[in-house]
Amino acid sequence: MYAIRIPEPGGPDVLSWTEVPDPVPAEGEVLVDIAASAANRADVAQRQGNYPPPAGASEYPGLECSGTVAALGPGTEESGWSVGDPVCALLTGGGYAERVAVPVGQLLPVPKGVGLVEAAALPEVACTVWSNLVMVGGLKEGETFLVHGGGSGIGTFAIQFARALGARVAVTAGSDAKLERCRELGADITINYRTEDFTERMRAEGGADLILDIMGGSYLDANLRSLSTNGRLVIIGLMGGRRAEADLGRMLAKRLSVHATTLRSRPAAEKAAITAGVLEQVWPLVEKGTIRPVVDREVPLRDAAEAHRVMESSAHTGKILLTR
Repeated sequence: MYAIRIPEPGGPDVLSWTEVPDPVPAEGEVLVDIAASAANRADVAQRQGNYPPPAGASEYPGLECSGTVAALGPGTEESGWSVGDPVCALLTGGGYAERVAVPVGQLLPVPKGVGLVEAAALPEVACTVWSNLVMVGGLKEGETFLVHGGGSGIGTFAIQFARALGARVAVTAGSDAKLERCRELGADITINYRTEDFTERMRAEGGADLILDIMGGSYLDANLRSLSTNGRLVIIGLMGGRRAEADLGRMLAKRLSVHATTLRSRPAAEKAAITAGVLEQVWPLVEKGTIRPVVDREVPLRDAAEAHRVMESSAHTGKILLTR
């Protein structure tokens, strides 16, 4: 098969479309013929040499895919899946390829009403958003939720899911065009971080009960000041650095909590539990049309470098798909 390799860390042009050995499914894995994958910030970090794959994972980037079941590996014969089934999957790596071996617990059916290629936009964002808003953040109906990077794949999905939970949704983004798209998806409060202080705005709005943050260090103090009493901050990215100082006095006085989570390095059993939760609680919303995948563009997989250039420029809204 062919796959995108990273011979050495560097810019988008280091990504190489190369013939490589076909993957062989191990115990508990299913082989999937890939129809599409998607570009994620984690793939960019891996290409730059800042986010190596976990031990035992594929060396190729790609944290999600859609396609069809090509073969059942050992121990999956009674899993309920059959060769030819249309699926999408959460991956630890390997999505930038023609085939990938997937732990059977990380497979999802393609939701009704969603195309096979379009389905590649769902697994990583659905699992990330559901696990952090429900499992970690405990978002409840009537609460105020703030997501940074509202125009991203995570952001566009989080807006729709939080609205479905009955929350009031606030977003930050860097352009008025992106904020308009966020409003179309259901955002109630939109903040252009280039022209407005999101902390002042959120305090004027009564504060956030839950914040989903991709920035990390550079936003820590501002996020804590934006939370209401008993507020929760969930950090899932470090685009603004890994280190910061926190005012513990403010945290004590307002009974704030800070969580930091990652999805890629979780054990397979935890990923399977998250995938099962998404299937039960999120897939019905997708099939009803309450949540729809937001796709900015499709790029041929062999041209993954172009997808990375677009992602690094932040010129997109929603997901960038990589198609066969």
